[in-house]
This record gives sequence, C-alpha cells and structure tokens, in this order.
Amino acid sequence: MNLPFWVRRAHKWIGLVIGVQALLWMLSGLYMTAISIDVIHGDHLAHVADAPLDGGSERLDVEQLARIRPGFESLKLKKFLGQEVYELRAGGKTSLVDARTGALLSPLPREQIVARAKDIYQGEAEIREVTWITQAPQEVGKRPVPMWAVRFDDSANSTLYFSPDTGDLLARRHELWRWFDFLWMLHIMDYDARSDVNNTLLRVASGVGVLFALSGAWLVFYSFRRRAQA
Repeated sequence: MNLPFWVRRAHKWIGLVIGVQALLWMLSGLYMTAISIDVIHGDHLAHVADAPLDGGSERLDVEQLARIRPGFESLKLKKFLGQEVYELRAGGKTSLVDARTGALLSPLPREQIVARAKDIYQGEAEIREVTWITQAPQEVGKRPVPMWAVRFDDSANSTLYFSPDTGDLLARRHELWRWFDFLWMLHIMDYDARSDVNNTLLRVASGVGVLFALSGAWLVFYSFRRRAQA
C-alpha cells in the first residue's frame, strides 16, 4: 500500500472540501477582532442612564399604590421622560403607572416612544420611520413582541427597539452589527437561528479541518524524513 500517495490524495480532497469554510472562518474572525465589540453593541448609538429621583416629590406609597393597583408582585420607582413612574410586575407582565396618581401609562403610545428615542439617541440624524412590530425580525432574536422600532436616517441605518410596556431599550441595531451577525452565522455555521455554536455541521467541519491539518503535518514530516534518507 502506497500510504504517502493516499494521504496526499486525501489531503487534497479534504482541502477542497474545507478550504472555503476555512477562508470564511478567517475572514469572519478578522472582522470580529478588527471592530470593537462596544461598537458592535451600538453603545455609541444610544446612552441609557437612570435619571436621579426627586427627593421631595409627592408620590404614592406602597400601600396606597396597592389599593389602586392590587396584585403586583414587585415594583421599581424610576423616571421616564422626566416623570416619576412605578414599574409594576404582575403575572409575568410589566407595566408603568404614574407615581403620583397610579394611572396606567402602558402600553406607551407612539409619541412617547419617539420622545424616548430622541432623548437617548447620540447621533444628529432625524427619525425616518416608527414601526409597531408584532413579529420579531431576525436581528432582535427572541426578544418579546410587540415592540416599537425607531429607525434613524443616518448612514448606518440605525434602529432602536423599545418595549411598549416599560419604554426600555431592547436592542440597538446598525449596519456594522448586521454585518457582524451575518459573519457570525458563517463563522458558527448556524444558518437558521445564528446562535447554536454546538451544531452538527460545525462539529463535522471542525473535525474535517483537524484531519486536513493532521494529514498536512504527516506529509511534511514524511517529506523531511525522506530527504534525510536520500
């Protein structure tokens, strides 16, 4: 049996099979290391910080709030667009109420979401579109719907996604993030959810890549040994 012949042939065919994916691994890895993860996360797009509460403001205490809004399991006092609100959680659902009157504020209307988006957006562009989302797009994954999408007219096609119940920023998306997501899909070979790093296809490709490297190493060792014997 001519072992070097068969190893060389296997190495060639394995290289043809795995070569394209290896190139995609390297290109996607280069992008991921070249662009700061803070930029990918969109930290430069929107600044979210808890506004300080007013020490002397009038607000309902817990007992008063419980009489108006009975059944809540937890609460959080915060400011939303300069107004003190209680964030109440009950039965897996969260809502905002006016801290002074207990009036229900959720779901937040379009006008308040627009004001919220303008308040935290760090760019100079104007809002291009505001959309009520009932089916989550690929770029927000499994975040709960419905939600508001606020798109800005900037070069990065920036989009901020907000919860209609709390006004919280759910996701920041822009073109660099979208390229990252696409290349991440190619990198981990999960072409559906783009999140499973233990999928069978990736395991097979990695195993084939190891065989390619081992066969190449064997051929190098064989070549040097043959020359030493010549």
